[in-house]
Amino acid sequence: MQQLTTYRNLQVFLVLMAVIGMSFALFYLQRHLGLSPCPLCIFQRVGLIVMGGFALISALFNPKSKVVRLILWLGSLAGIGWATAVAARHVWLQHLPADQVPSCGPGLNYWMDTLPILQVFEEVFAGSGECASVDWTLMGLSIPEQSLILFSILLIVHVLILWRIIRPTAAVRRA
Repeated sequence: MQQLTTYRNLQVFLVLMAVIGMSFALFYLQRHLGLSPCPLCIFQRVGLIVMGGFALISALFNPKSKVVRLILWLGSLAGIGWATAVAARHVWLQHLPADQVPSCGPGLNYWMDTLPILQVFEEVFAGSGECASVDWTLMGLSIPEQSLILFSILLIVHVLILWRIIRPTAAVRRA
């Protein structure tokens, strides 16, 4: 078990989860089922990509410095923390009563072209009817609920990685 939970192996796991998650969203949900991602789904993907990017750098270079490892970990944590928060907001929107769901507005592309970036964030997080609809389920879970579960697991992996970074090594403990 010790070999499976080394710093580098945990980073490779994060990269694999990012690739699997993005592949599932792109190839199965978008291409095969023809589902278009809503703005909140796109923001979740951005967080997953950020996490995967920092994890890839960590896995490829396997830095020995605790400071560098912590900086890369913080970048990765920021990405998956962002994705988790957006997924939680998305799940909340999906569970609102029908009369409280915000109305559908223009798409993200329109907002990006016409609004300042901060207002785009405000509009996306306000949600829309598009984000509240449940288009597909697996085992009774909507896509955002599945994403929230995956992202929560990845957050737990980040706690394990932090433990790997800050725990004293065997050589230091013996001294």
